[in-house]
Amino acid sequence: MGAGEGQAAGGLAGFLPIIILFAIFYFLLIRPQQKKAKEHREMIANLKKGNRIITSGGIYGTIVSIDDSTIGLEIAEKVKIKISRGNVAALVSDNETAVKSEKKN
Repeated sequence: MGAGEGQAAGGLAGFLPIIILFAIFYFLLIRPQQKKAKEHREMIANLKKGNRIITSGGIYGTIVSIDDSTIGLEIAEKVKIKISRGNVAALVSDNETAVKSEKKN
């Protein structure tokens, strides 16, 4: 019976590096990615008319209409497009717009 107990302990020690690697991957890769996805979902849920956004394709625009699945976006004067809510990459702050305007002048 002594040999069987030694094998069980050796088997557990064999899985220990795999468990440690999984824990490292969880804290360095999986958890931050889940946190970022949660922040993105919250940002999309809090969008409203008049917000300036950038799409995942790199198009800047102002929200003119919004419903459950789509957003009406004005990208230039009298130029409107419709995009999926999931394609919103980021909310553009007014400070960023002001800085870009000053750099052009």
